Amino acid sequence: MGMQGDFYQLLREQGYVLGMPGPAGARQELTTATTILAFKYRDGVLVAGDRRATAGNMVMYDRTDKVLEIDRHSVMAIAGVPATAYEMARILEHSFKYYRRTQLQELSFEGKLRALSKLLKDNVAAALAGTGAVAPIFAGYDVGQEAAKIYFYDILGAEFEGVEYAVSGSGSPTIRGILHYLNTWGEQPLSAMPEEQAAVQALRLLTSAAEFDSATGGVNREAGLYPVIKFITAGGIAMMPDLRLRSLFESKVSRRT
Repeated sequence: MGMQGDFYQLLREQGYVLGMPGPAGARQELTTATTILAFKYRDGVLVAGDRRATAGNMVMYDRTDKVLEIDRHSVMAIAGVPATAYEMARILEHSFKYYRRTQLQELSFEGKLRALSKLLKDNVAAALAGTGAVAPIFAGYDVGQEAAKIYFYDILGAEFEGVEYAVSGSGSPTIRGILHYLNTWGEQPLSAMPEEQAAVQALRLLTSAAEFDSATGGVNREAGLYPVIKFITAGGIAMMPDLRLRSLFESKVSRRT
C-alpha cells in the first residue's frame, strides 16, 4: 500500500520506471538544444525559452515549447532531451494534482523542488548513458512565503537557487555574462524592471544567444515565430502573446530606440 499522497510510490506500484534502467542501446541522434532563462522582475519572475530542437546538426523543429506550466504558480523550463523532459513535466503535473486532491492542500514549494530533484536522480542512468539528460529551471511563486523563486538543476538532480536569475542550455554561457552585466551595472537591477521592459530584455538575450549558438533558434518574423515568454506572479501564470512580442521585437530589439 503506498503512502497517502505519494504519487511516486503509486507509479512504482504500477511498474513505472523513468528513463533507461541500464546502459544505452544502439547509438542514435537525440533531439536536444536550448537556451532557457529566468529572472526576477518587479512583479514576480519571468521565464523564457527559444523554440528550436535539433538532432546533431539537423534542425528538427522550430516550434518547441520549452516553458511548461506545471500548476497555477510554477513552471519548468527544459534544456536537454525533450522526450524525457516532457515526461518529467507530465509526472510533476499529475503528482502535484494528486497531492492536492489527496491532502486537500497545495504541495509546498520546497516539496515541488524535491519532487523534480527526485525525478532527475531516477533518470541518472539514462543521463550518464547520454540518452536522456535534462538540466531544467524550475521557477514559480511561493504563495506561503509570498515571494518569487528560481532554481536550476544539474543532470544528477542537484538543485541550486538562482537568487536573481538562472540560465541553462547550449546558448546559456553567452547570456549569463550579459545578465550579470545588466543586473550589476545596468540602469536598474533586473528585479526593478516592469513587465514590458523585462520582456524586451528577454527577447534581446535570446536573440544574442541565437547569434552565437547555432543550436538556439532566434526570431523568424516571416514565419511569425517568437520565443516563449511567461510571467509568474501571485495571481498565477500569464503568457505574452506573439502579437505583443512582434511589436516589442520590431520597436525595441531589431532597431535601436
